[in-house]
Amino acid sequence: MEARPTVLHADLDAFYASVEQLLDPRLRGRPVAVGGGVVLAASYEAKRVGVSSAMAGWRAKELCPDLVFVKGHFSEYQRLSKQVMSILGDYTPAVEQVSIDEAFLDIAGSRRLFGEPDEIATAIRERVQGEAGLPISIGAASTKHLAKIASQVAKPDGLVVVPPDREREFLDPLPVRLVWGVGPATQARLEARGVTTIGELAKESPERLAALLGGGAATKLRGLANNDDWRRVRSRGRARSVGAQSALGRTTPTPELLAEVLGHLADRVATRLRAKGRAGRTVTVRVRFTGMRSITRSITVRDPVSATLTLREISEALATQALADHPRERTITLLAISVSNVTELPESQLELPAPGGDPNRAGSPTAVARLEVDRSMDAVRTRFGRAAVGYAAVALSERGAVPDEFRELAERDV
Repeated sequence: MEARPTVLHADLDAFYASVEQLLDPRLRGRPVAVGGGVVLAASYEAKRVGVSSAMAGWRAKELCPDLVFVKGHFSEYQRLSKQVMSILGDYTPAVEQVSIDEAFLDIAGSRRLFGEPDEIATAIRERVQGEAGLPISIGAASTKHLAKIASQVAKPDGLVVVPPDREREFLDPLPVRLVWGVGPATQARLEARGVTTIGELAKESPERLAALLGGGAATKLRGLANNDDWRRVRSRGRARSVGAQSALGRTTPTPELLAEVLGHLADRVATRLRAKGRAGRTVTVRVRFTGMRSITRSITVRDPVSATLTLREISEALATQALADHPRERTITLLAISVSNVTELPESQLELPAPGGDPNRAGSPTAVARLEVDRSMDAVRTRFGRAAVGYAAVALSERGAVPDEFRELAERDV
């Protein structure tokens, strides 16, 4: 039997900006940026003249004087994403949503019902355009990595199918930046050594790559360049972890900074846990230094955590420990929190009276009081918006930069 691609990667084109153009027909065909002081997302009309995500608003306007800024309609992003994912689910139950605007599909069992891979992809694209009003690009291939590359090549609003017998022909001339995990810094290192295409990366000696990138990264990237990707499309059930992160530029990690940033991240993570009726026993903090070097510290506590203040205290202790273990590192660029070992949020049974009590014990007076305060704040925020109430430890560096609603759309629980 002739081999056929069995994996699709579906990626909505310039999703946030496309939604804004859908909602306001006057914006169609015009350069659009979601944001204000910082560009959160840009339409293809804006991207063509150099506007990109995370760019300062003044710089974007300088590059594109006709650029139109919009604030963003976060509830519409969520609604349309769910509608598109529902359409994908009509063609296979094996849908792995990896972000608000992209997903992998395993269509191995869908051929008898819906036809060949190109027919399935075409039908999906027509339905997404017709029912949701959004452009979507799809790549079809034998592996997840290759399907993702194919969807990038198909953009904007296109379809690329890579037959199994033409994979090397397709991959070899493509720029190395399309390999999953090759960011700007890695791309610059590779190109400085004369590795500019995926084909050249695939043929590069493992020893030379390891000396350039480190052993782990070299093995991973060279494997992907050779299309060695055994990952299956995995439909997600309940979240196994909930996390959030904050990029800080180049910053000195003072105690005040840790309290502000980790307090803000803990609030975001704990709020999402409680909204799902969940709590977690393992807390992990990641600290990234310059040069993309990261360290993590984690702890597993006896009782599941979902209280904001408790998560903040644990995270601060872990981050302080991580920094103490690396005293020569004086600059950090990112902080992240994740909670795993997730379970149902248990009902708290108050312990017998004792002074204060350990907040890490679910039934202590402190722990019960904290959770009740959090639930009261959750109710207020649900009615009046997130900004209506909160803790004092909010990351000052994030105020006015990227709205929490936008961050939470990107921070899909895994």
